[in-house]
Amino acid sequence: MSYLSSLFSLFGGLGMFLYGMTIMSDGMQKAASSKMSKFLNIVTENRIMAVLLGAGITALVQSSSATTVMVVGFVNAGILNLSQSVGIIMGANIGTTITAWMVSLTQVSSSALSFFKPEFFAPLLVGFGAFRFLFGKKGNDDLLANFCIGVGLIFIGLEFMSSAVSPYADSPIFSRAFQVMGGNPVLGILAGAIVTGLIQSSAASVSILQTLALSGAVPRAAGFYITLGQNIGTCVTAMLSSAGASRTAKRAAVIHLLFNVCGAVIFGIIIFFMSFPFAHFFQGGLSPVEISLFHTIFNVSCTIILYPFGDALVNLSGKLVLESSKDKEEAENPNHYTEVEKNLIQHLDLRILESPAIAISATKTEVINMARITAENIRHASDILLNENVAEIPEVFARETIIDNMQKLLTEYLIHIGNLSLNEMQKLEVTNMFNTITDIERAADHANNIAEQAQYADEHNISFSEIGQDDLRKISDKVIESFNSSIDAFERNDLEAVVRTAHLEDQVDEMEEDMRETHILRLSSGECVPQAGVVFLDVISDLERISDHADNIADYVKAMI
Repeated sequence: MSYLSSLFSLFGGLGMFLYGMTIMSDGMQKAASSKMSKFLNIVTENRIMAVLLGAGITALVQSSSATTVMVVGFVNAGILNLSQSVGIIMGANIGTTITAWMVSLTQVSSSALSFFKPEFFAPLLVGFGAFRFLFGKKGNDDLLANFCIGVGLIFIGLEFMSSAVSPYADSPIFSRAFQVMGGNPVLGILAGAIVTGLIQSSAASVSILQTLALSGAVPRAAGFYITLGQNIGTCVTAMLSSAGASRTAKRAAVIHLLFNVCGAVIFGIIIFFMSFPFAHFFQGGLSPVEISLFHTIFNVSCTIILYPFGDALVNLSGKLVLESSKDKEEAENPNHYTEVEKNLIQHLDLRILESPAIAISATKTEVINMARITAENIRHASDILLNENVAEIPEVFARETIIDNMQKLLTEYLIHIGNLSLNEMQKLEVTNMFNTITDIERAADHANNIAEQAQYADEHNISFSEIGQDDLRKISDKVIESFNSSIDAFERNDLEAVVRTAHLEDQVDEMEEDMRETHILRLSSGECVPQAGVVFLDVISDLERISDHADNIADYVKAMI
């Protein structure tokens, strides 16, 4: 019965640890979300900046696997190139050492310092966070509560695992297993890689090793080899993530694997040969602090050693990841998607969802692109009507199909984002993008209607009077200005553009009303033929509705400012 109880405690502790990591990571991502996308934008060809960025993001999200998966997504989406990705991957390995140092705090042994041991105040943190959630303001994200509960659960989980393992620390099975791994680098590295690959978290596997080391049952050689393997095992997540991605994205995942394998081989050889003259040291017990120290030295040293060979890793990945038959076939026989839609699909990579802030930023960029295409269609349709360039009408219809497909793809991606853990501002931004996409698509429909009216006028030999043409030109120019102003407001969160859009929309309303009245008078006096009058009224109605949608877009921006 005691065996079963210990097993339950071990799994329960691991579960609390992983859940705590998730909660803390979510809280920290929300708190730093607006800055993470800015950090990404400053990554250029400067690999040192990329290393620092990778370390910073990983320290925030507490997972090198998550960072590398994001990198695969960024590369697949064309946001980063392979050279930039190398630096971020190197930095991710440094950032992940933070978790190991957090766990090392559990080894505070002095009675005078026991008050500061994490497991002592962990329940207080969970209680504080829970009360913040229960009695805080409803509808608001409490990032401090997330952080406190996450940290508390991490250390409570570690205490559970430590309590479950400690009775068996002197078991012959443990000691024999670690002795074998300490004398065989391959077995030690393989064990660390397999465990980490299975639980998909190097932070968790390092923490398990540190928990076992608390009892002094882990020899230094075995612990060092297992730690090397854990860095290889963390590559599994990115490798799985790259399945189905572009060849370039697969190369980013392979670069991550090459980097960690090279580092493990270098350090594995050094430890193996050093273990003979310093046998007493390497056979001694390993402490959690020593694991954290070795973990940090290993990752920082690997980055320093392999940093000059970043381009070589990129070239080697190109030789290892060959162009598949699918890639060749797609290049030779492009599918039914246009270039615009292909770029959209590529840029909205599901792997970017690992970072909600960057996913939202990438989506906003594509919404702006959709709006610019729509603005071009509005301008083009009006130009066709006024200049009777009916041969260009199919271009407007083709662009309308692209806009419809973009709306579908963007909506589906926003649904994915909406299911993520978002803060209140991000939720509002996603909701406003949903509404903005709808208004853009409806504005595009009205542009399509204008092109259809131009086609109808051509088929029935309908032409407008000089006054009618002048009116159409004036209102269409004002509408195009209004729609472009709304796009500027959305792109820059510009309150001045919001006000300008509202002012232009009022002018369009007045123009539409005046033109409708004067045109009806011309119809009554026989100055205009009825068929031309119907087309004219339909067109100014479509233009006025486009201006309304522009005003709606500006209102969504106003709600964000």
